[in-house]
Amino acid sequence: MSAPTETAATTASRAEVCAVACAEAWRGDGEMVASPIGTIPTVGARLAALTFEPDLVLTDGDALMTAEPLPVGAAPDHPKVVEGWLPFGKMFDLLWWGRRHVMMGATQVDRFGNQNIACIGPWEKPKAMLLGMRGGPGNTVNHTTSYWVPNHSPRVFVETVDCISGVGYDRVPKGAFHEIRVVVSNLGVLDFATPDHSMRLRSLHPGVSVDDVVAATGFPLTVPDDVPDSRLPTDEELSLIREVIDPKRMRDTEVKAA
Repeated sequence: MSAPTETAATTASRAEVCAVACAEAWRGDGEMVASPIGTIPTVGARLAALTFEPDLVLTDGDALMTAEPLPVGAAPDHPKVVEGWLPFGKMFDLLWWGRRHVMMGATQVDRFGNQNIACIGPWEKPKAMLLGMRGGPGNTVNHTTSYWVPNHSPRVFVETVDCISGVGYDRVPKGAFHEIRVVVSNLGVLDFATPDHSMRLRSLHPGVSVDDVVAATGFPLTVPDDVPDSRLPTDEELSLIREVIDPKRMRDTEVKAA
């Protein structure tokens, strides 16, 4: 009897499942600047551009729009197919026009999507200073924002964030533009598709249970009766991730194998 054929279902790592979940965040965006922050979101954005979202606008992380996604961790002198010039000022124009979708990190995030990357503890005398507000306020009131959390825990998913960097659904004026599309973590995918825009469990990564996610979340989650598994990468997507986008396996430094 011949050995069973390996497929995406049997060989995909947790990091690769997370990368596909991040890629799915950009599905349907079309000609939009994708701004992934972090290794797994970068793999995801480049995967989306190479497959189901070919019109996504990618950059080299500096000021060049590239026609072909670069490998993660590419050297500065790596060959690039340059489509255009995107200096900082032009990026802000696109940001204000809403023609950008960023996937940021979150040191803390609450049930309504308020995000903190500024400090831990009271603002007046914090226990630890972090990145600061950065682009969080402007991103969340001007264009689509998603979040990536590589270590899902009650210290990250908190009842109340210590400082609001990115604005959540409970703080946006009625009628104003606001879209936090998804929160992708190492355990699953979450969104805000509930009547009050509180966080909902959308899918579970393979090997993760609802109880695992609930125990790792510091506030009550909306949990549907039937939570599907997160989508696995196709064989083509696995080949792109492993051979083209991230041949150095930098994804595994951000998410432990599972």
